Amino acid sequence: MPPRVKADAKAAADPVGRYFDAISAALDGLDVFLRDERSPFYKHGLIAQVAVEYIARLEKSFACWRNRVAFADTFRIQRADSGYPLFQNVLELENDRKRAAARLAEIPAPDELRAEMADFILRHKEFPAALQKTMAERLYLDEVREGELFSPFVLPKTVKVSSNPKTGRPLYFVHWGAFDGTANLPLIYMAAVEDSSPDLVEKLIRSDGSLNERVPIPLPVDGLLNPDLARRFDDFAEKNSAYTLTPVTIATNLDKDFETLHPKQLRRVVLGPFYSAGITENNTTVSDVLAKVSKPQNAWLLTWTVQEVFSTAEKPGRRGLWSSEKGHEEFHIATDDLEAARQGVSAYEKHALVPHEAYQALYANGEAKAVFAGYQVHILSNGKVISDV
Repeated sequence: MPPRVKADAKAAADPVGRYFDAISAALDGLDVFLRDERSPFYKHGLIAQVAVEYIARLEKSFACWRNRVAFADTFRIQRADSGYPLFQNVLELENDRKRAAARLAEIPAPDELRAEMADFILRHKEFPAALQKTMAERLYLDEVREGELFSPFVLPKTVKVSSNPKTGRPLYFVHWGAFDGTANLPLIYMAAVEDSSPDLVEKLIRSDGSLNERVPIPLPVDGLLNPDLARRFDDFAEKNSAYTLTPVTIATNLDKDFETLHPKQLRRVVLGPFYSAGITENNTTVSDVLAKVSKPQNAWLLTWTVQEVFSTAEKPGRRGLWSSEKGHEEFHIATDDLEAARQGVSAYEKHALVPHEAYQALYANGEAKAVFAGYQVHILSNGKVISDV
């Protein structure tokens, strides 16, 4: 069973407070990196823009968790692997969001609670701990019901529509998210999918293969743009978003399950692992060096991986008197790269974001080269990110 981190008022700053400070600094830094048009990741354009939305969801979730420990008994993280909160915490947030309105109706208003706390102090000459917890719960519930959290599954959304003149089909750019319950990692999915549904092709595509701009498309659209397939696509995405599934497996399943959908590209961003001095134990070398960083808020390291699989050709289907075969995509796997083959991808990028002080500590100990082997390193310094180190 994963170790528990006590979350009473006195222990909140150590280690719970330290952990929240570190992950908050890491997500802030990642947000800065993603929004910087000079960063190498921004070359992907829409990918960075989509990722920012999910970083905001993560930041909201962590803000809620931080408030929750003010009245909850424990807060659990996976210290040995991902460095993120256990999946149970994600489920609790989602359940609390759903019941927030009903629970708030049972709790006195903030002004009433403050009056009760003042009265308690005057009569008993001691701190009203129970009332303080009730107030903390109210503030938590007020926050958890506002904004968007990184839920166990974030429904798909279509954010861009274009056309492929060669095939005469509309091309959707769709994204969705999942917090994997086994790996305890936030995952972001993005797919470029062509749709050969006759009704949609007739409506959206002109005779020259271009997109019919006279048809209004109020982007973003919740779910897949094709309303006849939207619910099925939601179900597919939820069932095929596990970290244990490789991107090529997910893309192949999508290709098989939908007669008129043709996945041309699938990307998955794996946000983690996260390393924090004195909290996580996912890498002994990194933990030992980070422990020497003087400022706890700078003693962390965040990594993420961008995985991509793309189609190189679409094999036509065959229809005969006795049997028929659906057309299918032929996905490229970089078999000459053992790591790419293991991940089931055409290509991948590994990134690491680290505060300047932590990088200096790793460098001074002679560990930087080994720790960051195969990673694109980005250093956070004075609110800016320096890449290509």
